[in-house]
Amino acid sequence: MNKDSIELTGLRYHAFHGVLPSERVIGNEFEVDIRLEFNASQAMETDDLAATVDYGAAVGIVTDEMAVPSALIEHVAGRIRKALREAFPMVTGGSVRVSKLAPPIPRQMKQASFTTVWSD
Repeated sequence: MNKDSIELTGLRYHAFHGVLPSERVIGNEFEVDIRLEFNASQAMETDDLAATVDYGAAVGIVTDEMAVPSALIEHVAGRIRKALREAFPMVTGGSVRVSKLAPPIPRQMKQASFTTVWSD
């Protein structure tokens, strides 16, 4: 079986995810990376969009899910994973990473991230 994939990295959003009430009001900057594995043999042969994962549609799905506030980035990543799997039944595995770029903690850090990985 082929392990072809489409990867979308560095999708940036201002969203309202977080446990603290202020995070639901002020929001934060987030970055989302996704990897979707599937057999792309037909797409490579036919040059047909219907034979692959439409990454424009995938970005739309991520954007829709990022617009729905959640307390935990784990919950956001899980919703994105579920929506992508429902939209693209050809996907056999992949990953979703959600990063909060300025977590409200008293330490300087680059980001706080959660990654979920799956394989059918």
